[in-house]
Amino acid sequence: MDNAEIARALQQQGAFLVFANVLLQQLGLPVPAVPTLIAAGSLALGAPSLALMLAAAVLASVLADAVWYFAGRFFGYRVLNGLCRLSLNPASCVNQTESRFLRWGLWSLVVAKFIPGFATVAPPIAGALRMPLARFLFAAALGAGLWAGLALLAGALLRGQIEVLVALALRYGFNALLILGAALALWLAWKLWLRQRFERLAAMPHISPSDLRAMLVAGQPVRMVDLRGATLRAETGELQDFVVADYSAASLAAAVAQWPQDALVVTLCACPEDAGAVHAAKEIKALGYRNVRPLEGGFDAWRTHLEQDRP
Repeated sequence: MDNAEIARALQQQGAFLVFANVLLQQLGLPVPAVPTLIAAGSLALGAPSLALMLAAAVLASVLADAVWYFAGRFFGYRVLNGLCRLSLNPASCVNQTESRFLRWGLWSLVVAKFIPGFATVAPPIAGALRMPLARFLFAAALGAGLWAGLALLAGALLRGQIEVLVALALRYGFNALLILGAALALWLAWKLWLRQRFERLAAMPHISPSDLRAMLVAGQPVRMVDLRGATLRAETGELQDFVVADYSAASLAAAVAQWPQDALVVTLCACPEDAGAVHAAKEIKALGYRNVRPLEGGFDAWRTHLEQDRP
């Protein structure tokens, strides 16, 4: 099959390929859609073809966003927590995502596609916060249209350059695969290094829910910091005797400012592997507090322990 035959096949199936690629990416699979959109734009036969591909991309994106929206609506913060397990920075994924959404509101969905990692986690936040469905669909469609439209337009404007690149890739296919393989290996090595770095940071003493509960019952002085975001606190209620803070250094410093530096400070989050609690504990220790412990198992473990203690 020569270049012309490949181009004709892509032109004939372009809308379907765009739909499938965008749908899979927006559902969370690691299949980049922007290169496909740019290539599709370069092969489009005029404005009608571009419009068809744009419609396919927007439809796929909105369908995927709707799936995540209803997942967030029915399952709440657990969906976001699960998605953040895949984040390169689980320590701040939950709260940063939520704070960005609360700050930008409807417009966060419009720009979500342009922010790496935010496109998948923004819709479940919208669902958890009970954003009206009509407003959500409008913002999701507008954002998808801008994102896909710009990529398709770039492909159409750079048609000549892209044809040269495709021809080179077909001519030197094996070498191109080697380069792609090397890039993938570097990316995997980077993720592994980040993972190992987090595991080193997380290797600090924790406190179990049972030990914390025993200390509180015995009347021992314990200072506790609740790092959950506003969505989860609204969904599950405030925690007695906990001071609310976020992950910023200023917020943590303000939360502990009046506490003696030899006090036991316990940090609690609702995030993968207690990542946020570990991060906050490190920040608080840097302020001079000597006895800081993340709560093992975080909010879910603490809530389960309290429920077991109820008569």
